[in-house]
Amino acid sequence: MHVPDAEIDVDEALVRRLLLDQHPDLAGLPLRPLAEGWDNVVLRLGDELLVRVPRREAAAHLVEHEQRWLPGIAARVRHVVAVPEPVRIGRPSAVFPWSWTVTRWVAGRPAGASTDLPRDAPETLAAFLRALHVTAPEDAPHNPVRGGPLSGRTTAVARRLQSGRIPRTADLERSWTQVAAAPAWQGPALWLHGDLHPFNIVVDDHALVAVVDFGDLTAGDPATDLATAWLTFGREARQRFRAALAPDDDTWTRARGWAMSIATALAASPDGSDQRAAGLRALEAVLDD
Repeated sequence: MHVPDAEIDVDEALVRRLLLDQHPDLAGLPLRPLAEGWDNVVLRLGDELLVRVPRREAAAHLVEHEQRWLPGIAARVRHVVAVPEPVRIGRPSAVFPWSWTVTRWVAGRPAGASTDLPRDAPETLAAFLRALHVTAPEDAPHNPVRGGPLSGRTTAVARRLQSGRIPRTADLERSWTQVAAAPAWQGPALWLHGDLHPFNIVVDDHALVAVVDFGDLTAGDPATDLATAWLTFGREARQRFRAALAPDDDTWTRARGWAMSIATALAASPDGSDQRAAGLRALEAVLDD
């Protein structure tokens, strides 16, 4: 999974200038880089805050979606887990052309970095999804690759399966044919996280504490988010997750398909990466469940 080149190099000096320009009361806090992802650069600000700055224009629009919609979503889910609700907003300026955000720091580690998850993680994540999956307004963000008909991912999945980097290709192709034929979602468009893989789930030694990165926030078929059952959990935990949510059989079948779609994307990551390992592990779970 090739990470796009940055259109603007976001470093500590630039972020310090952004803070001085728009939030000078925060500009004196210690600042250190944490991660550079597909869309954003994340920096720790003091002991309690994060700064999230887009590295390319397409991501800037996703940041604006988060700034608009996450406060309302946070109000519904914060009794279950934390989400990166904006505490300060950065606007386009002469210093930087796109929106950016300051959020609260949540201590923990990505669930995708380990298969040893807290015991109650399936029930906690199910409770988060019950709170999140309500009917979305008509002007909710549209995502062209998440939330829609599963059959729309056939071409992308086939391309990844033909890449030569994924084992058990014939088995996966047969499984995809079956899941892609499942009846489409007939209910209202529900709020979706849109990218609920284990690297966007934060745990500590005792609990699932946060769900982060709502850049793919959208509305549509809840099966998109239920794919996390195979992406995040082993068999026993997956069964508990399903029991806690009690989706209908067609939705669970589509969720299995969405797991295949997302897992094949993760499996395209570089050899030796946690993302590739998680994708291959999820594909084995899809086949052997």
